[in-house]
Amino acid sequence: MSHRTAIIDIGSNSARLVIYEKTSRYGFHLICEQKSKVRIGEGAYQKGGYLQPNGIKRAFLALQSFQETIQKYKTSKTICVATSALRDAPNGKLFATWIKKELQLEIEIIDGKKEAKYGAIAVNNLLPVTEGITIDIGGGSADLALIKKGKIIDTYSLDLGTVRLKELFFDQGKPLEEAIAYIHSAFVALPGHFRHHRAIGIGGTARTLSKSIMKSTGYPLDKLHAYRYVVAPQHAYFEQIYRSSAKGLKRFPLKRNRYDTVREGTLIFDELLKYMGVREVVTSSVGVREGIFLSSSLNKRTHKFPEGKNPSIESILSRFKPMVNVEKNKKAKLQIALSLYHTFLQKTNMDRTYLDELLHALKLSSIGKTLTIYRSHKHAFYIALQELNYGFTHEQIALIALLLRTESDGTVPKVLVKEYKPLLPPKDAIDWLSFFYKLTLLLQEASNSAKIEFTYENQVLVIYSDKSLYLAKENIRALKKPTPFAIIIADRNEIPKNKSLGIL
Repeated sequence: MSHRTAIIDIGSNSARLVIYEKTSRYGFHLICEQKSKVRIGEGAYQKGGYLQPNGIKRAFLALQSFQETIQKYKTSKTICVATSALRDAPNGKLFATWIKKELQLEIEIIDGKKEAKYGAIAVNNLLPVTEGITIDIGGGSADLALIKKGKIIDTYSLDLGTVRLKELFFDQGKPLEEAIAYIHSAFVALPGHFRHHRAIGIGGTARTLSKSIMKSTGYPLDKLHAYRYVVAPQHAYFEQIYRSSAKGLKRFPLKRNRYDTVREGTLIFDELLKYMGVREVVTSSVGVREGIFLSSSLNKRTHKFPEGKNPSIESILSRFKPMVNVEKNKKAKLQIALSLYHTFLQKTNMDRTYLDELLHALKLSSIGKTLTIYRSHKHAFYIALQELNYGFTHEQIALIALLLRTESDGTVPKVLVKEYKPLLPPKDAIDWLSFFYKLTLLLQEASNSAKIEFTYENQVLVIYSDKSLYLAKENIRALKKPTPFAIIIADRNEIPKNKSLGIL
């Protein structure tokens, strides 16, 4: 059985359980996620921070259910953390002691800086960014981490949360200006170096707003993680949300289960973006839970994946295993592609911009065959769209998936190019990349680890091989080329002599 780790995160508003399964040394994926709106902090901010009976009862029942799920999945490790609601509550430690006695579940109450660090570890490993400020707005606090050149420089926790703001201002019907003044007063303590043009939105508020923007703009890719948007045009939209009445939220493309705290969260988020001079937001679907998991499984000093190791690629390859000789075939494919790419690089207007995407697609080229060899390229396309979650931009995901969908003639479906056009490179780049992708596969599959070399002169591509390419020749002739040029295959074909058959 694969190694499974359960993480429970008890926040002011929600309690969540996630279970991750490691499929290889660096590959992992989510196999279970449960959430309960326990609202353990409900009523606490008006009563000295003390947890109230109703919230305590809901939290107990949710944790009891989580324990049952954990037992069913036979996890090898369980980590449970609690954030601002319990650390702010005078009876928070008493609650944790009670839970340990009744459910045999150890709760670690973490401070805001540690909470911010976990979020930053997740972002540092699982988003294609190396700079920015993470913003994670919870029920009781807003936790920030400053990242520069791939390193966590500093963390900070502000006593600004959705539930806190809701109970102190919105539920009391107080003027919005008072809530804004309260937020600004909290900013005074924030160190001056927490300024950056990029914010990385973690948590429910940031994800809700990003989903809303994606829906209203008709964004082509149904994937929240790594979604980016420019902030300036959205300030007016955010203001409409937090100035809206509770009933008025229906006119926005927001999920109903976010109505109770979305105005408060949007106000905090928008004011933070303005205060820190943010021009771009990158959305993260990972945060504290992923950070905890990675902290327990990566190098304790760096908390980073090794250079060149992408957890999504590693996980896909370990779960959708090609049937034979994976490593040997993978290396052969990549070597052919590199040689072919560089051969044309010197003779055409191409550059290295999309080489990594081509190589990633070739690494994944066999994953669809795990389901069936028929239409395997279609299966590979959908697997890539769904499973390439970590470390890639949406542009990279769209291009890698599209290359996996390459047809037998070396072209990609026009309908998909049209659908994902805002994320894709120019047509001529797609044509060259899909040609390289398909030609590489044909050569690798037919040559049985032959030594392949190329020359390209006077619009003639010569393919040299020290083994027969007989099975590939017909398919290569059927390929549609990006521009007119001839292909000559110079391979070794040896037919044994047999006089009785007339072969001399």
